[in-house]
Amino acid sequence: MHLRVIGLISGTSIDGIDVAAAELSVDGEEVRLTPLGHLELEYPEGLRADLLAALPPNSCTASELTQLDTRVGQAFAEAANLGVENLADGRADLVASLGQTIFHWVEDGVAKGTLQLGRSAWIAERTGLPVAADFRARDVAAGGHGAPLASTLDALWLRGIADERGHPVAALNIGGIANITVVGENVLAYDTGPGNALLDLAAHRVSGGTLRSDIDGKLALDGEVRPDLLERLLADPYYKREPPKSTGKEHFHTTYLDTALAGLTEIADADLLATLTELTAVTIADACSRHAVGTLVASGGGVENPALMAALARLLPGVTLESSDALGFPSAGKEAYLTALLGWLTWCGAPGNVPSATGAAGPRVLGSITPGFAQLVLPHPLTATVTRLRVTGEQSETVGEIHAAT
Repeated sequence: MHLRVIGLISGTSIDGIDVAAAELSVDGEEVRLTPLGHLELEYPEGLRADLLAALPPNSCTASELTQLDTRVGQAFAEAANLGVENLADGRADLVASLGQTIFHWVEDGVAKGTLQLGRSAWIAERTGLPVAADFRARDVAAGGHGAPLASTLDALWLRGIADERGHPVAALNIGGIANITVVGENVLAYDTGPGNALLDLAAHRVSGGTLRSDIDGKLALDGEVRPDLLERLLADPYYKREPPKSTGKEHFHTTYLDTALAGLTEIADADLLATLTELTAVTIADACSRHAVGTLVASGGGVENPALMAALARLLPGVTLESSDALGFPSAGKEAYLTALLGWLTWCGAPGNVPSATGAAGPRVLGSITPGFAQLVLPHPLTATVTRLRVTGEQSETVGEIHAAT
């Protein structure tokens, strides 16, 4: 089954919408993915502020949630249309959307629900294309965490590299939350803890609201790690839980940071950022060491932070640390390409989860499909189980950032 798919996602940092276009086909047990390009579309400032205001520990009414769902859906619809026109030469077969996670419900290590905003009907109505969406819920219903779904792409993509190098290879994504997929004899994946979540909160706080993040790690590079604060943060029981496991901003939020700081002597702004950077690096490095990772392939916004990447290199001296760009996936667009892959698998009637990674009871076809303008006709399901993914061809030059005007 050969398809041109537009992938859409907004990560836990809520910076905006990542859009990617890809050609996907299958040859036996191998998926072939040709990147056509990716874009980063900023949320309208008012929408981003309202989404952040709706996150825990804040409350959100049914009215506010409904309005946010519509506004996110409309923003995703415009992003999809831009993807079709700017990346896919005006022609696509399917849109896949992972939406905007607003709440991930986990109690005592068990995922009980997850909610992504951005109703697919808006995307279908704007583009006229069928839309595959809501991928996480089915995995959660099957006893999994619905995350990290990056494990689906990573398990297929890194299998050949792990076999070739003769040691476990891990993919690392550093967004608001950091997660790894380890591909060795088996596949496992989980959220290691806060990626940029606490860093972004702290940068916004110490800058009086002028910064969204510690740009280029400048604040952290000027500071020193406070051992007392780091010890408190590392005492979080989450880090000791066995995978599969997942977390989110409903755990790592402003009150969490305030509780960790309570009672400590005053901490300089730069020292706070240095300590939170070290927290992210230590929790990632501990996970890699635990699973004897020999190669770590990094992507996500965190790779743009020199302070964080330097800390990872220091903590993992025997590990080859490289960017996903070197292996075919642009770091900034990898999760949107993941979404395109998930949509293709769903369209082809193939499972989109990795049970050993998410904890689900078994393989499941994920998501739901909203028809476009044409009659919905699904292909015959794949007859073979796909086990590998190959990135082929040359990526389009259409890569960049678009600022929202509305």
